[in-house]
Amino acid sequence: MFRKLTLGVCILFVASSAFAANKEQQRLENSGTVLQEVMDVPDNIPQELLEKAECIIVFPSVLKAAFVIGGSYGRGAMVCRTGEHFNGAWGAPAMYALEGGSVGFQLGGQATDLVLLIMNQRGASSVLDSKVKIGADISAAAGPKGRDASADTDAYLRAEILSYSRSRGLFAGISLEGSTLRPDDDASADVYGRKITAREIVLGGKASIPESGRHLVRVLQKNAPHNESARASDK
Repeated sequence: MFRKLTLGVCILFVASSAFAANKEQQRLENSGTVLQEVMDVPDNIPQELLEKAECIIVFPSVLKAAFVIGGSYGRGAMVCRTGEHFNGAWGAPAMYALEGGSVGFQLGGQATDLVLLIMNQRGASSVLDSKVKIGADISAAAGPKGRDASADTDAYLRAEILSYSRSRGLFAGISLEGSTLRPDDDASADVYGRKITAREIVLGGKASIPESGRHLVRVLQKNAPHNESARASDK
């Protein structure tokens, strides 16, 4: 009887772990699909900004909880350029969480896809290490849209994060003021099959790109293969 109970508990644990891993792998795949669809929108993220971003975070289907005032909940993935100074090719993804605050959704409980551009090394280092509050610990602005839009205004040059949303086919900049952003190390562990931090994934070279994250990385490599901000600083 005891052996049967123990076996049942083990099977349940393995099944639960497999379900969690599959869920996070699917979330990672969805992140690649969302970014591909955003890139296919004619009036999307300015090319100049995409080429200067150190990291990009994609949150597919972020939900606003109607029963909690101002509440929001999202899970997704961050990909950064490799190298100590973020000047290499796009690397392996780390899983991330967006919580709380008012995400400024235009449509009640409508699910909204979010894309965040991390524009400098200070911003990238901040989000790698701990939970940050947007607008307090790290500066953010609703990003301009349009492939040829001007991206040299003071607001965009100063912001560490530029944010975009897509809901019901509409694509625009969005405010994330008051929301918190943090590494989701439990989700990363489900993806990679072992305990691993966002910093180890992004800067430690301790993870290769999983199959579920390859589409996301390919989209980034195709659309912004080089870090133009790093090139400009090298001149």
